Amino acid sequence: MNKIFLVARREFRHIASMRSFWVSMLILPAALALAPLFQKFLTDDDPNRIALVDRDASNAGEAIAQRIEGENALDELVALSRYVRRYELEAADPGAPWAVHDRALTPADVAAYRAAGGLDPALEKIDAIRSDDVRDFEAPSADYELVEVPGTIADLDAAAIEEQRDTLFEGEGDKALDELILIETSPEGMPLVQVFSKDRPRSALLNIIREESARAMRTAALEARGVAPADSAAIEGLVPPIMISTPAPGGGARESHVIRSILPLALAYMLLMSLLLSGNWAVQGAVEERGSKLVESVIACVRPRDLMLGKLLGTAAIGLSMILVWVLCAVAAALFTKGVVSEFLRPALDSISSPGIIIAIIYFFVMGYIMLATIFLAIGVLSDNMNEAQGFIMPIMMIILLPVMYLLQAIVQDAVGVALQVMTWFPPITPFAVLARLGAGIETWELIGTAILLAAFTWLLLWLNGRLFQASLLKSGQKSGLAQLVDRFRVARD
Repeated sequence: MNKIFLVARREFRHIASMRSFWVSMLILPAALALAPLFQKFLTDDDPNRIALVDRDASNAGEAIAQRIEGENALDELVALSRYVRRYELEAADPGAPWAVHDRALTPADVAAYRAAGGLDPALEKIDAIRSDDVRDFEAPSADYELVEVPGTIADLDAAAIEEQRDTLFEGEGDKALDELILIETSPEGMPLVQVFSKDRPRSALLNIIREESARAMRTAALEARGVAPADSAAIEGLVPPIMISTPAPGGGARESHVIRSILPLALAYMLLMSLLLSGNWAVQGAVEERGSKLVESVIACVRPRDLMLGKLLGTAAIGLSMILVWVLCAVAAALFTKGVVSEFLRPALDSISSPGIIIAIIYFFVMGYIMLATIFLAIGVLSDNMNEAQGFIMPIMMIILLPVMYLLQAIVQDAVGVALQVMTWFPPITPFAVLARLGAGIETWELIGTAILLAAFTWLLLWLNGRLFQASLLKSGQKSGLAQLVDRFRVARD
């Protein structure tokens, strides 16, 4: 055992001295730290800047402007309502529109919200009862912003504006313009709306223009037939209340499934990434030792089987050290930070709090690592150079990588089918399949059966690899075809 641990320490120190190891280990903590910054700079939160030119006698232009501002307020109110419901903050003001969750919000709710002062007074009430571990509310960016009409086109007709469209949308920053809405009177005396857009306009904006213009036309038609404007407005405002019943944010079937699966899927992905990295390092080390004849001096002091076990132990220690750092950083982000990352990770940690689940995760993770690291070591002892090693590694990684990618996608989409069941019982994929399925649920008999299968397959690989080490360490420069490989196993048996 002392010789095995000596080889393991040497393997660990050799890989740990490589710069690529430290870069790979620190890449996930760096990603967690920089993710909010990247999201801030990569997300386009700028509203569409809209100029409105109203030359019609009806109130269509005013109605469109009010509707655009109302839509921005509605988005803000909906987001605030979900925030209040997620953290159970309704006691801040039970009668406020943002404390109501049993019906769809209406224009009357938006009007009441704006009449009460909007977001700032609401947040003052919420902050009075909000605990320190609840993240701050982040208001959604507005979809639209009404801006002043550029002075150069205020008096132009539609044809003249069309001629100037190349210069109309050239501005930047506060001078940028995305849409120009021109409302004139048609020969029939009705509002005529024309939209000039920098790009294809949003369907939601076109719906707003269409609905408010049609409402203005109906109001004018009713008034021409003797219906008072106040009465027509009251008729237009008739909206049936829509009662709704939905789970709290994060509590729906789809969201709950995703949250339960986050950590098991992340562990399966970490297992795959750490194996790709540490496996390549192990192969590279084995190839270099054979090429430099260092292995001839080593096996004079250490038996081939002990050398194999030591390398396996050192490689596993490297890979598990990387994963331990990644997991600790993720747990720290969940427990000591606020924001979207912690909101998902905290309930994800709750989903694996069962002792049985924890034991299963540790078992399949470690056993899967040993199994696949054994395959990489076999590649290293069979190869005379890295080009030859890559010829072995690529087919094996494709056999593992493609099913795992399909597996992760199927779990996220909650698509449990026959293919997923088959992959669970295919030993090279078993640890990934079981880890991925733990969050969504897996039968106890499957868990026990696959655990036994994985242990038997890993023991078989270790046994074969031990014979391969014994027969192949000194075969540098010799052909390694199938016939030669069989001969090596025969020599090792003799």
